[in-house]
Amino acid sequence: MSDDGGGQVLSQDDRPATGPLAGVRIIELGGIGPGPFAAMLLSDMGADVIRVDRPGSDTGLGAADVLRRGRRSIALDLSKPRGVKALLQLVESADALIEGYRPGVAERIGVGPEHCARRNPRLVYGRMTGWGQHGPWSQMAGHDINYLSLTGALHAIGRADQPPTVPLNVLGDFGGGSTYLVIGILAAMLEARASGRGQVVDAAIVDGAASLTTMLHGMLHAGSWTDKRGVNLLDSGTPWYDVYETFDGGWVSVGPLEARFYRQFHELLGLPEEFARRPKPDGWAVLRKSIAERFRTKTRDEWSAIFAGTDACVAPILTMTEAPDHEHLRGREVFVEIEGVRQPAPAPRFDRTPGAIQRPPAVVGEHTREVLDEWGVRDIDTLISEDAAIQA
Repeated sequence: MSDDGGGQVLSQDDRPATGPLAGVRIIELGGIGPGPFAAMLLSDMGADVIRVDRPGSDTGLGAADVLRRGRRSIALDLSKPRGVKALLQLVESADALIEGYRPGVAERIGVGPEHCARRNPRLVYGRMTGWGQHGPWSQMAGHDINYLSLTGALHAIGRADQPPTVPLNVLGDFGGGSTYLVIGILAAMLEARASGRGQVVDAAIVDGAASLTTMLHGMLHAGSWTDKRGVNLLDSGTPWYDVYETFDGGWVSVGPLEARFYRQFHELLGLPEEFARRPKPDGWAVLRKSIAERFRTKTRDEWSAIFAGTDACVAPILTMTEAPDHEHLRGREVFVEIEGVRQPAPAPRFDRTPGAIQRPPAVVGEHTREVLDEWGVRDIDTLISEDAAIQA
């Protein structure tokens, strides 16, 4: 496993961590979805993130469990007092902690913000939930699709006269959840360096998803956005911001919003002269039909070659299998391969302190003894003998 020189691939286990967060210690209480993704991002930026897993919770996915990449794993049974005591000893040496339990669970276990603050007043306590720590729905179960639906984001995605389109879980879990949790943790850690005091970061997917629609709310208030699907500038309402099928059944995305970009698009696509200038809304249907007919005359890759290097704002719609091999993504090394698993490289990039994937996904409990000893936890043999901690 080697480094490509850009700091974007796996670093050796015996090599010091690189990245702007090198030296930062973070505890992740094992969970699913947005919490692990946030921990992965922090690890990719150089933080020493320790994942505290429940004994027996290994997914069995091995190197393919890429959301767990970059961190060491210890297995603690937090239903046992000794397991809780060990975790609180880890907290004493940590800069931040991530948990994604339902509100109140961490407190009942004995590892809530107040329990941890007594051990480490500087600790930043990051909480990841869907509905948030308070509010009428805070104790309800939910998933990405539910959180998006409540914020109006899901209503806005889709075509006119069609049901809302489910946008995978990247918009809620990872965009509105993980990203805002990471931003909050970084900001709170920065403030803690000045004040000497940690704080709780309440990252709720409903908060983040609503925040992501800020521009649309401004446009709605100004009257330049309609609270209906598929009739607006950025939701397939206009013919020049949409997707079109090609001769071979492929697809391309079209987005020449600016007049000068549209002129290039018009010329390269070979549209009739009547569409040299964009028509008013009553002419959009005819323009859309003309665009669709032109794209069906060539294959996706033929159109991609025609529009390559221009400002016409046309790109091929690639599958997840195809994307890593595209010349641009390959040239930027957007994807890397680790232990036979191709996956996105760390982002964003830093020119002086580049991040790196520090290690492949760990087996649950793989580093229990190593981490407990390194972080100064006492009575390790007793912890393991009583199954409060498990060494894989």
